[in-house]
Amino acid sequence: MGGGIRPAGYARHHQAVVIFFISVILTYISIACKVIDKNIRPLPLSACAWRRTKKTGYRFAVLWGAFTQWRKVMNMSIDQKELLAKVPTQLLIGGQWCDASSSETFDVENPATGATIATLSSANSDDAVAALDAACAVQDEWARTTPRERADILRRAFELLHERADEFATLMTLEMGKPFAESQGEVTYGAEYLRWFSEEATRDYGRYSPVPEGTLRMVTRRKPVGPCLLITPWNFPLAMATRKVAPAVAAGCTMVLKPAKLTPLTAQYFAQTMLDAGLPKGVLNVVSGSSASAISEPLLADARLRKLSFTGSTPVGKTLLKGAADNVLRTSMELGGNAPFIVFEDADIDQAVAGAMGAKMRNIGEACTAANRFVVHESVAEEFTQKLATEFEKLVVGNGMDEGVTCGPLIEAKALDNIAALVEDAVDKGATVVTGGSRGEGAGHFYAPTILSNVSRETRVAQEEIFGPVAPILTFKDESEALEIANDTEYGLASYVYTEDSDRLWRVADGLEFGLMGFNAGVISNAAAPFGGVKHSGLGREGGAEGIEEYTSVQYLGIRDPYAGA
Repeated sequence: MGGGIRPAGYARHHQAVVIFFISVILTYISIACKVIDKNIRPLPLSACAWRRTKKTGYRFAVLWGAFTQWRKVMNMSIDQKELLAKVPTQLLIGGQWCDASSSETFDVENPATGATIATLSSANSDDAVAALDAACAVQDEWARTTPRERADILRRAFELLHERADEFATLMTLEMGKPFAESQGEVTYGAEYLRWFSEEATRDYGRYSPVPEGTLRMVTRRKPVGPCLLITPWNFPLAMATRKVAPAVAAGCTMVLKPAKLTPLTAQYFAQTMLDAGLPKGVLNVVSGSSASAISEPLLADARLRKLSFTGSTPVGKTLLKGAADNVLRTSMELGGNAPFIVFEDADIDQAVAGAMGAKMRNIGEACTAANRFVVHESVAEEFTQKLATEFEKLVVGNGMDEGVTCGPLIEAKALDNIAALVEDAVDKGATVVTGGSRGEGAGHFYAPTILSNVSRETRVAQEEIFGPVAPILTFKDESEALEIANDTEYGLASYVYTEDSDRLWRVADGLEFGLMGFNAGVISNAAAPFGGVKHSGLGREGGAEGIEEYTSVQYLGIRDPYAGA
Protein backbone atom coordinates (compact mmCIF):
# COMPACT_ATOMS: atom_id res chain seq x y z
CA MET A 1 0.00 0.00 0.00
CA GLY A 2 1.22 3.50 -0.87
CA GLY A 3 2.96 4.84 2.22
CA GLY A 4 3.19 1.38 3.73
CA ILE A 5 3.09 0.20 7.31
CA ARG A 6 5.98 1.70 9.22
CA PRO A 7 7.68 0.05 12.17
CA ALA A 8 7.13 1.78 15.49
CA GLY A 9 9.40 4.78 15.98
CA TYR A 10 10.30 4.98 12.28
CA ALA A 11 9.73 8.69 11.76
CA ARG A 12 11.23 9.88 15.04
CA HIS A 13 14.27 7.66 14.53
CA HIS A 14 15.04 9.17 11.14
CA GLN A 15 14.26 12.68 12.37
CA ALA A 16 16.72 12.17 15.22
CA VAL A 17 19.42 10.95 12.83
CA VAL A 18 18.98 14.01 10.59
CA ILE A 19 19.07 16.39 13.56
CA PHE A 20 22.17 14.70 14.95
CA PHE A 21 24.20 15.02 11.74
CA ILE A 22 23.11 18.61 11.11
CA SER A 23 24.03 19.43 14.72
CA VAL A 24 27.50 17.94 14.28
CA ILE A 25 28.13 19.78 11.00
CA LEU A 26 26.96 23.16 12.28
CA THR A 27 28.85 22.71 15.53
CA TYR A 28 32.13 22.31 13.63
CA ILE A 29 31.26 25.24 11.36
CA SER A 30 30.49 27.37 14.40
CA ILE A 31 33.82 26.47 16.01
CA ALA A 32 35.64 27.33 12.79
CA CYS A 33 33.83 30.65 12.60
CA LYS A 34 34.83 31.51 16.14
CA VAL A 35 38.43 30.98 15.15
CA ILE A 36 37.93 33.33 12.20
CA ASP A 37 36.00 35.94 14.14
CA LYS A 38 36.99 36.09 17.79
CA ASN A 39 34.57 38.82 18.78
CA ILE A 40 31.21 37.24 17.94
CA ARG A 41 28.26 38.73 19.77
CA PRO A 42 24.61 37.59 19.63
CA LEU A 43 22.63 39.00 16.75
CA PRO A 44 18.87 39.12 16.22
CA LEU A 45 17.72 36.73 13.53
CA SER A 46 16.22 39.08 10.94
CA ALA A 47 16.73 40.07 7.35
CA CYS A 48 18.25 43.37 8.45
CA ALA A 49 20.71 41.65 10.74
CA TRP A 50 21.70 39.31 7.94
CA ARG A 51 22.32 42.16 5.51
CA ARG A 52 24.33 44.14 8.08
CA THR A 53 26.46 41.13 8.95
CA LYS A 54 29.64 40.96 6.89
CA LYS A 55 31.89 38.76 8.95
CA THR A 56 31.70 35.06 8.19
CA GLY A 57 31.45 34.23 11.88
CA TYR A 58 28.48 36.50 12.41
CA ARG A 59 26.59 34.92 9.54
CA PHE A 60 27.20 31.40 10.79
CA ALA A 61 26.26 32.51 14.30
CA VAL A 62 22.91 33.60 12.90
CA LEU A 63 22.56 30.26 11.07
CA TRP A 64 23.40 28.37 14.23
CA GLY A 65 20.85 30.36 16.23
CA ALA A 66 18.18 29.61 13.64
CA PHE A 67 19.00 25.92 13.69
CA THR A 68 18.98 25.80 17.47
CA GLN A 69 15.51 27.30 17.57
CA TRP A 70 14.31 24.88 14.87
CA ARG A 71 15.69 21.94 16.83
CA LYS A 72 13.87 23.08 19.95
CA VAL A 73 10.60 23.28 18.03
CA MET A 74 11.14 19.81 16.55
CA ASN A 75 11.67 18.39 20.04
CA MET A 76 8.86 20.22 21.82
CA SER A 77 7.03 16.99 22.62
CA ILE A 78 5.58 16.01 25.95
CA ASP A 79 7.87 13.96 28.18
CA GLN A 80 5.83 10.77 28.23
CA LYS A 81 7.27 9.38 31.46
CA GLU A 82 6.62 12.62 33.32
CA LEU A 83 3.10 12.79 31.93
CA LEU A 84 2.25 9.21 32.87
CA ALA A 85 3.65 9.83 36.36
CA LYS A 86 1.22 12.73 36.94
CA VAL A 87 -1.91 10.86 35.78
CA PRO A 88 -3.83 9.41 38.76
CA THR A 89 -3.92 5.61 38.71
CA GLN A 90 -6.22 5.13 41.71
CA LEU A 91 -9.98 5.38 42.17
CA LEU A 92 -11.62 8.76 42.72
CA ILE A 93 -14.18 8.46 45.53
CA GLY A 94 -15.53 11.44 47.43
CA GLY A 95 -12.88 13.74 46.02
CA GLN A 96 -9.96 11.55 47.12
CA TRP A 97 -7.76 9.30 45.00
CA CYS A 98 -7.54 5.94 46.76
CA ASP A 99 -6.51 2.35 46.11
CA ALA A 100 -9.11 -0.29 45.33
CA SER A 101 -10.36 -2.07 48.45
CA SER A 102 -9.03 -5.39 47.14
CA SER A 103 -5.65 -3.88 46.12
CA GLU A 104 -6.16 -5.49 42.69
CA THR A 105 -4.70 -3.78 39.62
CA PHE A 106 -4.81 -4.00 35.84
CA ASP A 107 -2.43 -2.95 33.09
CA VAL A 108 -2.92 -0.54 30.21
CA GLU A 109 -1.04 -1.27 26.99
CA ASN A 110 0.04 0.81 24.02
CA PRO A 111 -1.61 -0.86 20.99
CA ALA A 112 1.18 0.35 18.71
CA THR A 113 3.93 -1.41 20.65
CA GLY A 114 2.30 -3.88 23.01
CA ALA A 115 4.19 -2.30 25.91
CA THR A 116 2.55 -1.74 29.29
CA ILE A 117 2.35 2.00 29.92
CA ALA A 118 0.50 2.10 33.25
CA THR A 119 -0.94 -0.02 36.05
CA LEU A 120 -4.20 1.11 37.63
CA SER A 121 -6.22 0.19 40.69
CA SER A 122 -9.07 -2.14 39.72
CA ALA A 123 -12.41 -1.39 41.33
CA ASN A 124 -14.71 -4.12 42.61
CA SER A 125 -18.34 -4.14 43.79
CA ASP A 126 -17.49 -2.61 47.17
CA ASP A 127 -15.64 0.26 45.51
CA ALA A 128 -18.55 0.88 43.14
CA VAL A 129 -21.00 1.13 46.02
CA ALA A 130 -18.60 3.43 47.90
CA ALA A 131 -18.50 5.69 44.85
CA LEU A 132 -22.30 5.79 44.74
CA ASP A 133 -22.36 6.53 48.48
CA ALA A 134 -20.14 9.55 47.82
CA ALA A 135 -22.32 10.72 44.93
CA CYS A 136 -25.53 10.38 46.94
CA ALA A 137 -24.03 12.20 49.93
CA VAL A 138 -23.61 15.44 47.98
CA GLN A 139 -26.50 15.16 45.48
CA ASP A 140 -28.93 17.46 47.30
CA GLU A 141 -26.30 20.11 48.00
CA TRP A 142 -25.01 19.97 44.42
CA ALA A 143 -28.55 20.26 43.00
CA ARG A 144 -29.03 23.48 44.98
CA THR A 145 -26.04 25.22 43.39
CA THR A 146 -26.91 27.95 40.93
CA PRO A 147 -26.76 27.39 37.18
CA ARG A 148 -24.07 30.07 37.02
CA GLU A 149 -21.87 28.24 39.53
CA ARG A 150 -22.09 25.04 37.50
CA ALA A 151 -21.52 26.93 34.27
CA ASP A 152 -18.37 28.59 35.64
CA ILE A 153 -16.89 25.21 36.59
CA LEU A 154 -17.53 23.83 33.11
CA ARG A 155 -16.07 26.93 31.50
CA ARG A 156 -12.92 26.66 33.61
CA ALA A 157 -12.64 22.97 32.71
CA PHE A 158 -12.92 23.94 29.04
CA GLU A 159 -10.01 26.35 29.47
CA LEU A 160 -7.91 23.80 31.34
CA LEU A 161 -8.46 21.20 28.64
CA HIS A 162 -7.01 23.58 26.09
CA GLU A 163 -4.11 24.45 28.37
CA ARG A 164 -3.36 20.73 28.72
CA ALA A 165 -4.21 19.86 25.13
CA ASP A 166 -0.89 18.25 24.23
CA GLU A 167 -0.91 16.21 27.42
CA PHE A 168 -4.37 14.85 26.71
CA ALA A 169 -3.47 14.21 23.06
CA THR A 170 -0.35 12.31 24.10
CA LEU A 171 -2.31 10.18 26.55
CA MET A 172 -4.90 9.27 23.94
CA THR A 173 -2.30 8.31 21.37
CA LEU A 174 -0.38 6.22 23.89
CA GLU A 175 -3.36 4.24 25.17
CA MET A 176 -5.64 4.19 22.12
CA GLY A 177 -3.22 4.49 19.20
CA LYS A 178 -4.74 7.20 17.03
CA PRO A 179 -2.29 9.60 15.33
CA PHE A 180 -1.27 12.51 17.53
CA ALA A 181 -2.92 15.06 15.21
CA GLU A 182 -6.22 13.20 15.50
CA SER A 183 -5.84 13.13 19.27
CA GLN A 184 -5.36 16.89 19.23
CA GLY A 185 -8.57 17.13 17.22
CA GLU A 186 -10.39 15.08 19.84
CA VAL A 187 -9.26 17.46 22.56
CA THR A 188 -10.84 20.34 20.66
CA TYR A 189 -13.98 18.31 19.96
CA GLY A 190 -14.28 17.04 23.52
CA ALA A 191 -13.71 20.47 25.02
CA GLU A 192 -16.61 21.86 23.00
CA TYR A 193 -19.04 19.81 25.09
CA LEU A 194 -17.75 21.59 28.17
CA ARG A 195 -18.21 24.98 26.55
CA TRP A 196 -21.64 24.13 25.08
CA PHE A 197 -23.06 22.82 28.33
CA SER A 198 -21.51 25.67 30.32
CA GLU A 199 -23.81 27.88 28.25
CA GLU A 200 -26.73 25.43 28.29
CA ALA A 201 -26.62 25.27 32.09
CA THR A 202 -27.89 28.84 32.32
CA ARG A 203 -30.76 28.45 29.84
CA ASP A 204 -34.17 27.87 31.37
CA TYR A 205 -36.48 25.75 29.25
CA GLY A 206 -39.39 25.69 31.71
CA ARG A 207 -42.91 26.78 30.69
CA TYR A 208 -45.59 28.96 32.22
CA SER A 209 -49.15 29.24 30.93
CA PRO A 210 -52.77 28.87 32.02
CA VAL A 211 -54.51 25.56 31.45
CA PRO A 212 -57.21 25.65 28.73
CA GLU A 213 -60.04 25.87 31.28
CA GLY A 214 -58.39 28.85 32.95
CA THR A 215 -58.65 27.38 36.44
CA LEU A 216 -54.95 26.78 36.96
CA ARG A 217 -51.67 28.36 36.11
CA MET A 218 -49.36 25.70 34.74
CA VAL A 219 -45.65 25.77 35.52
CA THR A 220 -43.22 23.13 34.30
CA ARG A 221 -39.61 23.00 35.34
CA ARG A 222 -36.70 20.60 35.02
CA LYS A 223 -34.98 19.10 38.04
CA PRO A 224 -31.79 17.02 38.16
CA VAL A 225 -32.66 13.36 37.89
CA GLY A 226 -30.15 12.36 40.57
CA PRO A 227 -27.03 10.18 40.81
CA CYS A 228 -25.90 8.78 37.45
CA LEU A 229 -23.76 5.91 36.22
CA LEU A 230 -21.76 6.89 33.13
CA ILE A 231 -20.03 4.15 31.15
CA THR A 232 -17.72 5.30 28.37
CA PRO A 233 -16.05 3.42 25.47
CA TRP A 234 -12.39 3.14 24.52
CA ASN A 235 -12.47 4.69 21.04
CA PHE A 236 -12.89 8.36 22.03
CA PRO A 237 -11.50 8.39 25.58
CA LEU A 238 -11.92 12.13 26.15
CA ALA A 239 -14.88 13.18 24.02
CA MET A 240 -17.15 10.42 25.29
CA ALA A 241 -16.35 11.41 28.87
CA THR A 242 -17.00 15.11 28.30
CA ARG A 243 -20.18 14.36 26.34
CA LYS A 244 -21.63 12.62 29.40
CA VAL A 245 -20.05 14.49 32.30
CA ALA A 246 -20.73 18.01 30.99
CA PRO A 247 -24.54 17.75 30.74
CA ALA A 248 -24.71 15.93 34.08
CA VAL A 249 -22.77 18.74 35.74
CA ALA A 250 -24.90 21.37 33.98
CA ALA A 251 -28.11 19.68 35.15
CA GLY A 252 -26.95 19.35 38.76
CA CYS A 253 -26.43 15.58 38.88
CA THR A 254 -23.70 13.67 40.69
CA MET A 255 -21.90 10.85 38.89
CA VAL A 256 -20.03 7.58 39.00
CA LEU A 257 -17.88 7.31 35.87
CA LYS A 258 -16.68 3.92 34.60
CA PRO A 259 -14.10 4.38 31.79
CA ALA A 260 -13.24 1.57 29.38
CA LYS A 261 -10.51 -0.68 30.75
CA LEU A 262 -8.50 -0.37 27.52
CA THR A 263 -8.22 3.44 27.69
CA PRO A 264 -8.79 4.70 31.25
CA LEU A 265 -5.87 7.12 31.55
CA THR A 266 -7.48 9.97 29.64
CA ALA A 267 -10.62 9.77 31.77
CA GLN A 268 -8.54 9.66 34.96
CA TYR A 269 -6.68 12.81 33.96
CA PHE A 270 -9.93 14.45 32.89
CA ALA A 271 -11.42 13.77 36.31
CA GLN A 272 -8.43 15.46 37.95
CA THR A 273 -8.90 18.37 35.56
CA MET A 274 -12.53 18.71 36.67
CA LEU A 275 -11.36 18.85 40.29
CA ASP A 276 -8.80 21.48 39.32
CA ALA A 277 -11.62 23.45 37.69
CA GLY A 278 -13.42 23.63 41.04
CA LEU A 279 -15.85 20.71 40.89
CA PRO A 280 -16.81 19.90 44.50
CA LYS A 281 -15.72 16.63 46.05
CA GLY A 282 -18.07 13.73 45.48
CA VAL A 283 -19.83 15.17 42.43
CA LEU A 284 -17.67 13.11 40.06
CA ASN A 285 -16.38 9.72 41.15
CA VAL A 286 -14.27 7.45 38.93
CA VAL A 287 -14.04 3.67 39.23
CA SER A 288 -11.78 2.17 36.59
CA GLY A 289 -11.53 -1.59 36.61
CA SER A 290 -10.90 -4.75 34.67
CA SER A 291 -14.43 -6.09 35.28
CA ALA A 292 -17.26 -3.90 34.02
CA SER A 293 -19.95 -6.15 35.48
CA ALA A 294 -18.42 -6.00 38.95
CA ILE A 295 -19.06 -2.26 38.85
CA SER A 296 -22.32 -1.99 36.92
CA GLU A 297 -24.34 -4.83 38.48
CA PRO A 298 -24.39 -3.62 42.11
CA LEU A 299 -25.08 -0.06 41.01
CA LEU A 300 -27.97 -0.99 38.72
CA ALA A 301 -29.47 -2.97 41.60
CA ASP A 302 -29.21 0.02 43.95
CA ALA A 303 -32.42 2.07 44.12
CA ARG A 304 -30.44 5.26 44.79
CA LEU A 305 -29.08 5.27 41.24
CA ARG A 306 -31.46 7.18 38.96
CA LYS A 307 -29.75 7.36 35.58
CA LEU A 308 -27.62 5.16 33.30
CA SER A 309 -25.77 6.51 30.28
CA PHE A 310 -23.84 3.99 28.20
CA THR A 311 -21.85 4.13 24.98
CA GLY A 312 -20.66 0.82 23.58
CA SER A 313 -21.74 -2.30 21.76
CA THR A 314 -25.37 -3.25 21.23
CA PRO A 315 -25.10 -6.64 23.00
CA VAL A 316 -23.67 -5.04 26.14
CA GLY A 317 -26.25 -2.25 25.95
CA LYS A 318 -29.08 -4.78 25.89
CA THR A 319 -27.66 -6.50 28.96
CA LEU A 320 -27.46 -3.19 30.81
CA LEU A 321 -31.03 -2.31 29.82
CA LYS A 322 -32.23 -5.52 31.41
CA GLY A 323 -30.34 -4.65 34.58
CA ALA A 324 -31.82 -1.14 34.59
CA ALA A 325 -35.39 -2.39 34.22
CA ASP A 326 -35.99 -3.45 37.83
CA ASN A 327 -35.45 0.08 39.15
CA VAL A 328 -36.94 1.73 36.04
CA LEU A 329 -33.84 3.83 35.46
CA ARG A 330 -33.66 6.69 33.02
CA THR A 331 -31.36 5.39 30.29
CA SER A 332 -29.34 6.79 27.42
CA MET A 333 -27.86 4.23 25.04
CA GLU A 334 -25.50 5.06 22.19
CA LEU A 335 -24.85 1.66 20.66
CA GLY A 336 -23.57 0.10 17.44
CA GLY A 337 -23.83 1.34 13.87
CA ASN A 338 -23.69 0.18 10.27
CA ALA A 339 -23.60 3.48 8.44
CA PRO A 340 -24.33 3.56 4.70
CA PHE A 341 -22.40 6.05 2.57
CA ILE A 342 -24.58 6.58 -0.52
CA VAL A 343 -23.07 8.10 -3.67
CA PHE A 344 -25.63 8.95 -6.35
CA GLU A 345 -24.82 9.30 -10.03
CA ASP A 346 -25.02 13.12 -9.90
CA ALA A 347 -22.64 13.43 -6.93
CA ASP A 348 -19.42 15.43 -7.06
CA ILE A 349 -17.10 12.41 -6.95
CA ASP A 350 -14.06 14.30 -5.70
CA GLN A 351 -16.15 15.78 -2.89
CA ALA A 352 -17.58 12.35 -2.12
CA VAL A 353 -14.10 10.81 -1.91
CA ALA A 354 -12.94 13.57 0.44
CA GLY A 355 -16.01 12.99 2.60
CA ALA A 356 -15.45 9.24 2.51
CA MET A 357 -11.95 9.65 3.90
CA GLY A 358 -13.33 11.49 6.92
CA ALA A 359 -16.34 9.24 7.39
CA LYS A 360 -14.35 6.01 7.06
CA MET A 361 -10.79 6.66 8.20
CA ARG A 362 -11.34 9.04 11.10
CA ASN A 363 -10.10 7.09 14.12
CA ILE A 364 -9.03 4.29 11.68
CA GLY A 365 -12.71 3.42 11.32
CA GLU A 366 -13.07 2.62 15.02
CA ALA A 367 -16.17 4.78 15.42
CA CYS A 368 -19.86 3.96 15.61
CA THR A 369 -20.51 6.67 13.02
CA ALA A 370 -17.87 5.36 10.59
CA ALA A 371 -19.04 4.70 7.03
CA ASN A 372 -19.50 0.93 7.08
CA ARG A 373 -20.93 0.30 3.61
CA PHE A 374 -20.24 2.37 0.51
CA VAL A 375 -23.40 2.18 -1.58
CA VAL A 376 -22.42 3.63 -4.96
CA HIS A 377 -24.42 4.06 -8.18
CA GLU A 378 -23.14 1.60 -10.75
CA SER A 379 -22.42 4.35 -13.30
CA VAL A 380 -19.84 6.05 -11.03
CA ALA A 381 -18.66 3.07 -8.98
CA GLU A 382 -15.42 2.53 -10.90
CA GLU A 383 -14.42 6.21 -10.77
CA PHE A 384 -15.25 6.47 -7.07
CA THR A 385 -13.40 3.25 -6.23
CA GLN A 386 -10.24 4.25 -8.11
CA LYS A 387 -10.11 7.72 -6.56
CA LEU A 388 -10.78 6.36 -3.09
CA ALA A 389 -8.04 3.76 -3.55
CA THR A 390 -5.61 6.52 -4.52
CA GLU A 391 -6.33 8.31 -1.24
CA PHE A 392 -6.14 5.10 0.80
CA GLU A 393 -2.72 4.34 -0.63
CA LYS A 394 -1.42 7.72 0.58
CA LEU A 395 -2.12 6.77 4.18
CA VAL A 396 0.86 5.88 6.36
CA VAL A 397 0.21 3.24 9.01
CA GLY A 398 2.33 3.25 12.15
CA ASN A 399 2.82 4.45 15.71
CA GLY A 400 0.58 7.46 16.24
CA MET A 401 3.40 9.35 17.98
CA ASP A 402 5.57 9.21 14.86
CA GLU A 403 5.62 12.18 12.52
CA GLY A 404 3.84 11.58 9.23
CA VAL A 405 1.72 8.67 10.44
CA THR A 406 -1.92 9.10 9.42
CA CYS A 407 -3.33 5.73 10.45
CA GLY A 408 -2.70 4.08 13.81
CA PRO A 409 -3.16 0.54 15.12
CA LEU A 410 -6.36 -1.23 16.02
CA ILE A 411 -7.08 -1.24 19.72
CA GLU A 412 -6.21 -4.88 20.50
CA ALA A 413 -5.32 -8.24 18.99
CA LYS A 414 -8.94 -9.41 19.08
CA ALA A 415 -9.98 -6.44 16.94
CA LEU A 416 -7.19 -7.17 14.46
CA ASP A 417 -8.27 -10.80 14.17
CA ASN A 418 -11.87 -9.74 13.58
CA ILE A 419 -10.92 -7.38 10.75
CA ALA A 420 -8.86 -10.07 9.06
CA ALA A 421 -11.78 -12.51 9.38
CA LEU A 422 -14.25 -10.02 7.87
CA VAL A 423 -12.02 -9.46 4.84
CA GLU A 424 -11.45 -13.19 4.40
CA ASP A 425 -15.19 -13.85 4.51
CA ALA A 426 -15.87 -11.18 1.88
CA VAL A 427 -13.18 -12.53 -0.45
CA ASP A 428 -14.49 -16.07 -0.02
CA LYS A 429 -17.90 -14.80 -1.15
CA GLY A 430 -16.61 -13.11 -4.29
CA ALA A 431 -15.27 -9.71 -3.21
CA THR A 432 -12.10 -8.28 -4.75
CA VAL A 433 -9.34 -6.61 -2.75
CA VAL A 434 -8.65 -3.30 -4.49
CA THR A 435 -5.96 -2.20 -2.05
CA GLY A 436 -4.72 -3.34 1.36
CA GLY A 437 -6.03 -6.57 2.80
CA SER A 438 -3.01 -7.45 4.94
CA ARG A 439 -1.81 -7.31 8.53
CA GLY A 440 1.19 -5.28 9.58
CA GLU A 441 4.35 -6.72 11.04
CA GLY A 442 5.73 -6.34 14.53
CA ALA A 443 4.12 -6.03 17.94
CA GLY A 444 1.44 -3.46 17.07
CA HIS A 445 -2.11 -4.28 15.99
CA PHE A 446 -1.81 -2.86 12.48
CA TYR A 447 -3.96 -3.54 9.42
CA ALA A 448 -3.55 -1.91 6.02
CA PRO A 449 -6.39 0.41 4.91
CA THR A 450 -8.46 -1.84 2.67
CA ILE A 451 -11.02 -1.39 -0.12
CA LEU A 452 -13.20 -4.28 -1.26
CA SER A 453 -15.23 -4.18 -4.49
CA ASN A 454 -17.93 -6.55 -5.79
CA VAL A 455 -19.20 -6.98 -2.24
CA SER A 456 -22.52 -8.79 -1.78
CA ARG A 457 -25.11 -7.92 0.86
CA GLU A 458 -24.75 -11.39 2.40
CA THR A 459 -21.15 -10.87 3.52
CA ARG A 460 -20.31 -10.25 7.15
CA VAL A 461 -18.59 -7.02 6.20
CA ALA A 462 -21.91 -5.68 4.86
CA GLN A 463 -24.00 -6.88 7.79
CA GLU A 464 -21.78 -6.31 10.83
CA GLU A 465 -20.18 -3.23 12.33
CA ILE A 466 -16.61 -3.29 11.00
CA PHE A 467 -14.82 -0.97 13.45
CA GLY A 468 -11.67 -0.86 11.35
CA PRO A 469 -10.03 0.42 8.14
CA VAL A 470 -12.08 -1.61 5.64
CA ALA A 471 -14.31 -0.01 2.99
CA PRO A 472 -16.69 -2.45 1.23
CA ILE A 473 -18.27 -1.12 -1.96
CA LEU A 474 -21.74 -2.21 -3.04
CA THR A 475 -23.50 -0.89 -6.14
CA PHE A 476 -27.12 0.05 -6.92
CA LYS A 477 -29.19 0.91 -9.98
CA ASP A 478 -31.77 3.40 -8.71
CA GLU A 479 -32.85 5.40 -5.68
CA SER A 480 -35.24 2.80 -4.31
CA GLU A 481 -32.55 0.11 -4.40
CA ALA A 482 -30.11 2.45 -2.65
CA LEU A 483 -32.58 2.95 0.21
CA GLU A 484 -33.30 -0.77 0.38
CA ILE A 485 -29.60 -1.57 0.74
CA ALA A 486 -29.01 1.25 3.23
CA ASN A 487 -31.86 0.18 5.52
CA ASP A 488 -30.96 -3.51 5.35
CA THR A 489 -29.49 -3.52 8.85
CA GLU A 490 -30.63 -3.76 12.45
CA TYR A 491 -28.73 -0.56 13.21
CA GLY A 492 -29.82 3.02 12.67
CA LEU A 493 -27.20 5.51 13.85
CA ALA A 494 -25.38 7.47 11.11
CA SER A 495 -25.82 7.73 7.34
CA TYR A 496 -24.21 9.78 4.59
CA VAL A 497 -25.61 10.87 1.23
CA TYR A 498 -23.84 12.55 -1.69
CA THR A 499 -26.02 14.10 -4.39
CA GLU A 500 -26.49 17.48 -6.06
CA ASP A 501 -30.28 17.04 -6.17
CA SER A 502 -31.94 18.89 -3.27
CA ASP A 503 -35.32 17.24 -3.92
CA ARG A 504 -33.65 13.85 -3.66
CA LEU A 505 -32.09 14.92 -0.37
CA TRP A 506 -35.49 15.25 1.28
CA ARG A 507 -36.86 12.07 -0.27
CA VAL A 508 -33.85 10.09 0.92
CA ALA A 509 -33.96 11.70 4.37
CA ASP A 510 -37.58 10.59 4.69
CA GLY A 511 -36.68 7.07 3.58
CA LEU A 512 -33.54 6.48 5.66
CA GLU A 513 -34.00 4.78 9.03
CA PHE A 514 -31.13 6.53 10.81
CA GLY A 515 -30.85 9.09 13.59
CA LEU A 516 -28.08 11.09 11.87
CA MET A 517 -27.62 12.04 8.22
CA GLY A 518 -24.71 13.81 6.59
CA PHE A 519 -25.65 15.53 3.32
CA ASN A 520 -22.51 16.05 1.23
CA ALA A 521 -20.59 15.95 4.52
CA GLY A 522 -18.52 13.12 5.96
CA VAL A 523 -18.02 14.35 9.55
CA ILE A 524 -21.14 15.72 11.23
CA SER A 525 -20.75 15.25 15.00
CA ASN A 526 -21.00 18.53 16.90
CA ALA A 527 -21.58 19.51 20.51
CA ALA A 528 -24.57 21.64 19.52
CA ALA A 529 -26.28 18.80 17.64
CA PRO A 530 -28.36 15.95 19.11
CA PHE A 531 -26.48 12.67 18.67
CA GLY A 532 -28.25 9.33 18.76
CA GLY A 533 -29.80 6.53 16.77
CA VAL A 534 -32.90 4.43 16.18
CA LYS A 535 -33.56 0.69 16.03
CA HIS A 536 -30.74 -1.25 17.73
CA SER A 537 -28.45 1.79 17.76
CA GLY A 538 -29.78 3.18 20.98
CA LEU A 539 -32.09 5.38 23.01
CA GLY A 540 -31.96 9.07 23.81
CA ARG A 541 -29.72 11.84 22.55
CA GLU A 542 -26.39 13.35 23.61
CA GLY A 543 -25.31 16.89 22.79
CA GLY A 544 -27.45 19.84 21.81
CA ALA A 545 -30.33 21.18 23.87
CA GLU A 546 -31.57 17.60 24.06
CA GLY A 547 -28.42 16.46 25.86
CA ILE A 548 -29.17 18.15 29.17
CA GLU A 549 -32.78 16.90 29.10
CA GLU A 550 -31.47 13.35 29.49
CA TYR A 551 -30.25 14.28 32.98
CA THR A 552 -33.41 16.02 34.16
CA SER A 553 -37.00 15.12 35.02
CA VAL A 554 -39.97 17.36 34.30
CA GLN A 555 -42.01 18.56 37.25
CA TYR A 556 -45.45 20.09 36.70
CA LEU A 557 -46.92 22.56 39.17
CA GLY A 558 -50.66 23.29 38.92
CA ILE A 559 -51.25 26.57 40.77
CA ARG A 560 -54.77 27.73 41.50
CA ASP A 561 -55.60 30.87 39.59
CA PRO A 562 -56.92 33.33 42.21
CA TYR A 563 -58.91 35.17 39.55
CA ALA A 564 -60.69 32.07 38.23
CA GLY A 565 -62.92 31.60 41.25
CA ALA A 566 -61.82 27.99 41.66
